[in-house]
Amino acid sequence: MPGTTLPPFPDDVRTHPLLIIDYELIKAGDREEIDRLWEAATTLGFWYLKNHGADQEVNDMFDVGAETLALPLEERMKFEQGDNGQSFGYKKAGAQAIDGTGTYFQTSKFVDNIEFMNVSKDDALAYPQVVHLTYPSTINARMENTIAPFVRKSLDVTYAVLNIFNDKLGLPEGTLESLHAMDEHSACEVRCTRSPPLQDKAAMDKAMLAAHTDFGSLTFLHNRLGGLQVMPPGHDEWSYLRPIPGHAICNIADALSLFSGGILQSNIHRVVPPPGAQAEYERWSLVFFTRPTSSKVLRALVESSPIIADAVKKRPDKNFESGSTAAEWLARRVRNQRINNRRGPDTWAASRGTEHTPTAT
Repeated sequence: MPGTTLPPFPDDVRTHPLLIIDYELIKAGDREEIDRLWEAATTLGFWYLKNHGADQEVNDMFDVGAETLALPLEERMKFEQGDNGQSFGYKKAGAQAIDGTGTYFQTSKFVDNIEFMNVSKDDALAYPQVVHLTYPSTINARMENTIAPFVRKSLDVTYAVLNIFNDKLGLPEGTLESLHAMDEHSACEVRCTRSPPLQDKAAMDKAMLAAHTDFGSLTFLHNRLGGLQVMPPGHDEWSYLRPIPGHAICNIADALSLFSGGILQSNIHRVVPPPGAQAEYERWSLVFFTRPTSSKVLRALVESSPIIADAVKKRPDKNFESGSTAAEWLARRVRNQRINNRRGPDTWAASRGTEHTPTAT
C-alpha cells in the first residue's frame, strides 16, 4: 500500500529510457527544455516529468484510493461502471478481457485482475452538484480538499503542455486548450488502481492490463512499483519503464495523435506484474486522464495548421478522420473491453485504439 517500504526496482530487467522533462523550465519558457519535450512527444510519446509540484496532492490521493478500495466489495459494487461504456465509477477485478484470444491470467477466465475507482473531473469540480455520477462516502468526504486540488494541479500541467504543442503544431493560439475546456463536460478523470501481489510466477510476463493506447489526450501517471511496459516504434519486445520517485510518467493518447495528424505519438503500452521482489507487493497507481470535451470530433486539424495538413498528406495509409466524438470514441473502447460484452476476437479489436497491433498483448 502507499506508504509501505517497497523493494527497489531491479537492475536485471530490460528497460527503455525516457527523457526527463523539467516542468518548471517548460513553464518558464526555456526553449531547450521545450524542444526536449517536443522530441519526447513526437518519437516515443512518453516522458518523465519532474518538478510538477503535485507531490502532496499525489500522496493524499493514494490515501483516498486506499480508503475507497478498502470498503466492502458490496459497497464498492453500488458504484460499478456497468457494461454500457461508462468510464466513471468502480471497476472490479475480472470485468475486462485482457486479449482477443482467451489467454489465461491467474484464473480460468481471460480477464484482468486489476480494480480501480474513476472519479470524473466534472463531478470533482462541481461538487456537491452531481454531473455524471455519485460516489462512495470516502470519495465524497475528500472531494473538495483532496480530489479537486489534484484535478486542478493535473489540469495545470495539461494546459502548459497543450499550449506548447499548440505552438509547435502551428495552430491558432488556444486551439488545443479550447478542445479541452475545463468548464465543459468531458471524460477527464482521476483513477486509483490496485492489483494484488503475484500468486503464480508463471504469470510474470502475462499482461494484467493488455496492450493498448490511451483513450484521451494526455496521461499524468504516478507509480510506486514497476509493471508499466512500452513497445517503442520499430521494436518487437516489451521494455519496462523504471519508476523514479517524485517523477510522473506522461504520455500522448489517441485524441492528440489524431488532432495532430500523427505528429504526436500515441504509443502502445501494457501493465504486467512488477518485476523481481516488487511482485510480492500490491501494485498501486494514480493517474489523471485528460480527454477532449465530449462533443468534439476526433480528426486531424488540417484546416487550422499547414504543418498538420502536410503530415496527413505524407501518411496516405493512415486514417485521421475517426468519425467519432470524444465521447463516442471512449464509450466504444470501454464497452468492448467489458467481459460481459465479449462476442469473440472482433469485440476485442473494437476496443483498441489508434496504434492497435493485433499480435501485441
